Amino acid sequence: MIVDLIDGTYELFRQFYGQMGRHETAPKPLDAARGVVDDVLRLLESGATHVGVATDHVIESFRNELWATYKDGSGIDPDLWAQFEPLEDALRALGVAVFAMVEFEADDALAAAAWRAAADDRVEQVIIRTVDKDLGQCVGGKIVQYDRKADRMLDTSGIIEKFGVPPESIADYLALVGDSADGFPGLAGWGAKSAGAVLSRYGTIENIPDDVAQWDVTVRGAAKLAATLAASREIVAVFKTLAILRADAPVGDVDDWQWHGPTPELTNWCAQFETPRIVERAVALAAQRS
Repeated sequence: MIVDLIDGTYELFRQFYGQMGRHETAPKPLDAARGVVDDVLRLLESGATHVGVATDHVIESFRNELWATYKDGSGIDPDLWAQFEPLEDALRALGVAVFAMVEFEADDALAAAAWRAAADDRVEQVIIRTVDKDLGQCVGGKIVQYDRKADRMLDTSGIIEKFGVPPESIADYLALVGDSADGFPGLAGWGAKSAGAVLSRYGTIENIPDDVAQWDVTVRGAAKLAATLAASREIVAVFKTLAILRADAPVGDVDDWQWHGPTPELTNWCAQFETPRIVERAVALAAQRS
């Protein structure tokens, strides 16, 4: 079987801002949520059988205690934020497993589910459907990442081509270069090329020597980079902790993610969405599979 894991937070953002760009007038209050539900149903109609959608039910997580400026949702448009909970409920009504994160983040749920699915002998492939860089650390073996923006499936070689480092070094890479989406800056002077070159040699931040004289990799501005790292060991360790995804997020197991059809509540949601056709499609698909 193939397991599809969807970044519901990203998809809701994509729908919201995409619709704002396409409409001459303001979209209806639940248009973004409806768009995500429709996309998930399309995935099921394409043959997906085991699907999980991760959302940030609460934007804050345990990481906010580690770094003051970590993302907290303060800049989210209220009209977008108001659609998170309706999206979760509508997806449940569709019969899809939802990982609504409170203590953890949606990315943790995607990672935990991917690793759990990969450990299941029945699973042939796990597709993490997100553009987030930090999910690259999960790629390898059965697990691939689908980058919707580039319409590209990334395996281990794809991650190396994109970042210059293998999946196991992604957290170190983000700690050095920073992650603006998550609100931590990385180290001054460290960019994608320098981090990729150094980590491709040493693998982890901890293995990079403080003394540039001990470096056996050629990087522009190496002396300054080494000095910055040596003086920032404590803070870069925090950044790495922020970037490491958790395997213990509550997501259930593979059998919990199998789609068996919609629930009666989907009719009510589609009335709010003003799209009764979604109910018809979901019922027809369930009947086809029974």
